[in-house]
Amino acid sequence: MTLRLSLFSALAAGLLAAQPAAAQQRVVPPSPEALRMSYAPIVQRVTPAVVTVSAAKTVENRNPLMDDPFFRRFFGGGGGPFGGGRQEQRSLGSGVIVEADGLIVTNNHVIDGADQVKVSLADKREFEVDVVLKDARTDLAVLRVKDGKERFPVLEFSNSDELQVGDVVLAVGNPFGVGQTVTHGIVSGVARTQVGISDYQFFIQTDASINPGNSGGPLVDMAGRMVGLNTAIFSRSGGSVGVGFAIPANMVRVVVASARTGATVKRPWLGANLQAVTPELSREFDLKRPAGAVVTNVTANSPAARAGLKPGDVITAVGDQPVDDPNAFNYRFVTHSLGGTVPLGIVRGGRETKLALALETAPESPRDELVIKARSPFTGATVANLSPALADELRLESSTEGVAVTEVGEGTLAQNFGFQRGDVVLSVNNTKIAKTRDLEKVAQAGARLWRIVIQRGGQQISAVFGG
Repeated sequence: MTLRLSLFSALAAGLLAAQPAAAQQRVVPPSPEALRMSYAPIVQRVTPAVVTVSAAKTVENRNPLMDDPFFRRFFGGGGGPFGGGRQEQRSLGSGVIVEADGLIVTNNHVIDGADQVKVSLADKREFEVDVVLKDARTDLAVLRVKDGKERFPVLEFSNSDELQVGDVVLAVGNPFGVGQTVTHGIVSGVARTQVGISDYQFFIQTDASINPGNSGGPLVDMAGRMVGLNTAIFSRSGGSVGVGFAIPANMVRVVVASARTGATVKRPWLGANLQAVTPELSREFDLKRPAGAVVTNVTANSPAARAGLKPGDVITAVGDQPVDDPNAFNYRFVTHSLGGTVPLGIVRGGRETKLALALETAPESPRDELVIKARSPFTGATVANLSPALADELRLESSTEGVAVTEVGEGTLAQNFGFQRGDVVLSVNNTKIAKTRDLEKVAQAGARLWRIVIQRGGQQISAVFGG
């Protein structure tokens, strides 16, 4: 395997061209002169593939007085002196060109809800783009330049699993809209799983300055390859305090690959629920340390069931990668391609063993997704029929049946009444809700009082609301 030189050795020899990262030699700068060497060769190669993403959407400035029938009657349902009018909102982020025909990856939150999306290159040229794929679970989106004739510079992916704490990295983006900016730092952590940004909690942490507008820009290594996509910061002020987070390149690669074949991301399905290993459970299961993911239940006829996984098993590895907690398992698992099998390292009864798990998608059934429009506590909620695939998406037990809330509109009655994504509606006014059409029918019937039973976080909740 070809040796990849460290930053300082590479610059000194003039050999900073991309080399495989697996056998990287890490050295301390040998002299003060080495510290005066420049990142410019890396920056010059990377920045042509980094774009600024401009998203615009039109919003209704809705006056709450218009909820009152009296005001709607006299002022025309939103017009007149009490009308809110419409306003265009704009946001800026960053993105990375990953294919020469103009395929771009960015954060989903940068373009979510936008009516129009444009990108501008480092050379100031602007292009309109189509949204190819949006994946809220990873907070990633894939765009494509509408003008398919031109060939663009691209940024290659690195194997983010080879990244180590202490490696030097550069962050590129357009913070605060000031223009393309490059910052540098080191990798502060490689498996942050308690960040709370998206469904897949497994992030690279860096102290390279990341600020609003950097979202969707690349974190690059000293070979000029993308190791992560900058996504979020921890800050009490809104500015960088040296705690930034990037989605690992191996996860980004999966979403980009899905964009080449369709508008959704297909992921492998486990068919089991997991919980973290506590120090108490570690002693109970006779583990060497409190790490891994405990299987709490297994869905019949799922890949987990067919592999022989049982409640009480502790998953400690996926392939050759260790698993510290359920979030780490989820990341390691979904970054494997569909088809074939992957070995799971488990501990059962204090003994280590391996199981072969099939990599296949969860069964899907017609979701019959709809928005509840009739005036009721559910007005503005999007609901769908549950299936193993949707249950997996919403992090519910695979065996859960019924109607789930998949989205709650901003400023709607459903939001005001406290409904959340992932709520499962069990009954309304003593009527069992088995399908979305059941809920729609009950909502259309109207009522003065609404007796509602939902399931949230494994708990059954009953509530009574006025009509």
